[in-house]
Amino acid sequence: WQDPQRRIALVKQYNELFNSTRPREYDGSHIKFVGMNPEITLREHQRNAIAHVLYGGNTLLAHEVGAGKTYEMAASAMEAKRLGLCQKSLFVVPNHLTEQWASEFLNLYPNAKLLVARRKDFETANRKKFCARIATGDYDAVIIGHSQFERIPLSFERQERIIQEQIYETLAAINELKVHAGENFSIKQMEKTRKTLETKLEKLRSDERKDDVITFEQLGVDRLFVDESHFYKNLFLTTKMRNVAGLSTSEAQKSSDMFGKCRYLDEITGGRGVVFATGTPVSNSMTELYTVMRYLQYSTLQQKKLTHFDCWASTFGETTTAIELAPEGTGYRARTRFAKFFNLPELMSMFKEVADIKTSDQLHLPVPEAKFETVVAKPSEIQKEMVQELSKRAAEIHSGTVDAFVDNMLCVTNDGRKIGLDVRLMNPMLPDDPNSKLNVCVQNVLKIWEEGKDQKLTQLLFCDLSTPKNDGNFNVYDDIRKKLVAAGVPENEIEFIHNADTEAKKAALFSKVRSGDVRVLLGSTAKMGAGTNVQSQLVAVHHLDVGWKPSDMTQRNGRIIRQGNMNKEVKVFNYVTEGTFDSYLFQTLENKQRFISQIMTSKSPVRSCEDVDEQALSYAEIKALCAGNPLIKEKMDLDVQVAKLKVLKADHQSQKFRLQDKLLTKFPADIQETNAYIAGVKADAQLAAAHPQVQEGFCGMTIKGVTYDEKKTAGERLVLACSELPNAEEKVIGSYRGFELSLRFDTFRSEYQAILKGQRRYPIALGTDPLGNIIRLGNSLNNFPERINSAENELATLHQQQAAAQIEVEKPFPQEEELAEKSARLAELNAQLDVDEKSHEPEQEDAPRRPSVLAALEEKSDKPEPVKPFRSYYDKDGDAR
Repeated sequence: WQDPQRRIALVKQYNELFNSTRPREYDGSHIKFVGMNPEITLREHQRNAIAHVLYGGNTLLAHEVGAGKTYEMAASAMEAKRLGLCQKSLFVVPNHLTEQWASEFLNLYPNAKLLVARRKDFETANRKKFCARIATGDYDAVIIGHSQFERIPLSFERQERIIQEQIYETLAAINELKVHAGENFSIKQMEKTRKTLETKLEKLRSDERKDDVITFEQLGVDRLFVDESHFYKNLFLTTKMRNVAGLSTSEAQKSSDMFGKCRYLDEITGGRGVVFATGTPVSNSMTELYTVMRYLQYSTLQQKKLTHFDCWASTFGETTTAIELAPEGTGYRARTRFAKFFNLPELMSMFKEVADIKTSDQLHLPVPEAKFETVVAKPSEIQKEMVQELSKRAAEIHSGTVDAFVDNMLCVTNDGRKIGLDVRLMNPMLPDDPNSKLNVCVQNVLKIWEEGKDQKLTQLLFCDLSTPKNDGNFNVYDDIRKKLVAAGVPENEIEFIHNADTEAKKAALFSKVRSGDVRVLLGSTAKMGAGTNVQSQLVAVHHLDVGWKPSDMTQRNGRIIRQGNMNKEVKVFNYVTEGTFDSYLFQTLENKQRFISQIMTSKSPVRSCEDVDEQALSYAEIKALCAGNPLIKEKMDLDVQVAKLKVLKADHQSQKFRLQDKLLTKFPADIQETNAYIAGVKADAQLAAAHPQVQEGFCGMTIKGVTYDEKKTAGERLVLACSELPNAEEKVIGSYRGFELSLRFDTFRSEYQAILKGQRRYPIALGTDPLGNIIRLGNSLNNFPERINSAENELATLHQQQAAAQIEVEKPFPQEEELAEKSARLAELNAQLDVDEKSHEPEQEDAPRRPSVLAALEEKSDKPEPVKPFRSYYDKDGDAR
């Protein structure tokens, strides 16, 4: 990159490939929604999103929770059918929301003809009949559940082709690794993947097709709408990378099935038949963005040579090594993760060709103002001892002295989460700590319950651990209910979401919460997250634990920070226990929230996004509160400061490269052009002097071979010549004072122009006044001194700028010393905070490892620098429920 010629060539190639499009801005204000309920008025962002679906290709409706995606998709389907853009739309929604979806669809379009799947419709005895109804019926929309959609198979031939393509990709990656002397581990892993795929293909070919159900291709569906599409994020990918957090090469069958069906719809619709909708398009890792693009932009990835993940990653991503709190909560370690991304403007331009992104900041929805409060509980002595014991267990597992079947990091992590919640989850005989976060939560619930008695205000409690099983064992749900009832809360006002095990029971429960008959509802993210619309009376949400994904918190908080809530102000409580795994969980959220915030909001003005925005800093502050070590706060502050200084240094370096390019090409070219212009104008001044005006002020003008000696006549003939121009192209018609005279029509300014040409060209705007036009031409040939003076001043300025640029390009980064000091202090803190002290393996490189962009552009993958192995304490992408 230091070589200017190479830099210019790379920039040109990169811009042609990635920087040549601008996402379209869609306007749906003109759309007439025939058949829509006249009592419902869609918001501007909804109408624009519908325009995106109708006029664009495949679409991702990445709108904030509660933004009205259901109406957007329903209206898109109805309008698409009315306009003849599709014949049959299939809606794939979470299983428990099929009836709710149908109700909202009919509320928007009362006369819509719907086919809604019930649970029994996809039982073995009924599935064939229901699929036949889809295929033969003339429906405006068919609504089925996620699991039901998976049970409609693709044709045998298409499934076979998809698996063969995956085998081919894997073999190509194996061969490339062998050519470039790749790591044996990576080759073995890919060989294992190949064998798995071959086994899968053999099983497909040998299966007896007893259930001769109609295939997806035979349904007649030509538009697919997928609600909560983030459930399909685990899509198979082939990569040479390994040991990188957030990167998975495993797959879910439902994701492969969805991918195959999306590819089929791309074939029959030209890439216009798939609409995904989710409030959390990137919930866990950067790879999900690539996954969305594979679903919706496969042809674009092919065109830009980014079909393979490694090519995409080398262009937009980077693996980095960073410090994080070890899962056992007592030490710190280095971990390689795929958390940085580069070339953000081009990535987002490409992504926004399909993504219609709307965050709460952009929508300004009428939602209550949320007051966030972090409640930090002090650990009991028992909790402290238990955390220390976890540290010992982790050390034994890490050293390999314990069999993985006896104890492993997954067990340690789950136990750590339990200890942070309540020690009785480890041993029900242990005493109930009155200062635990569980009891602090109970006190807060009681206080808010008492304050909201008159208005029947309601509260939600989220807890993914220790859900009620009715097996006689201790769980926090029953413990909370027992304490609330003992404090005076009627038992019938407290409910568990788990008791509503059917759609009918769930609808009845939600109705009771909305009316205030049930005022305290406890549940998990999975059961009480997406699709839980009970916001009308909600005044508080309590988070007793936290998941691995920011999307979990987004979905949880989306239950209360939502349109339709009568309260102007609501409270969100986050409960953490100091010195336990809670610290680690919130740090995990910080890393993930950092990426998601930057992608969704595009806040960062720089090309490399690694800074933490305000929303992510709130997680960082929580982490500092939990960890109980004052050095952590200093380290976090330095992390932010050093990151900002590095961004400033990178900007300084970019500016230096730009100045080098100007010194190499632009300044010399501009100076040469200005010198040529001055020489030409001086020659033309001499030409004009050699053809002076006569005493009367007009020396004559030749037009189409005839010389006119009178101003008026010449002017009239000039105007006539303009009207006789056959088109806007420039045409020579004669001469004036030794200069060639031509005419043209300027379509941009909508005016005729005369051009006098000597060594240089001098355009003159013409009007309808014949005499005025002659005067304009004469004046143009009388101001040569002014032109020469102006050009010489410009030349002097160019020389000054060139000299100044030469000085600037030699200047060092002005804050280099500050960056060095803070980086050194940060290194000291990392050492004091026991970074990776438990690892007996070599440390990883501090420098980021990033493949060549040029290699990606040429679709050649150089061998990446070897990453030294590091045994992860726990794969955070797994869900430890």
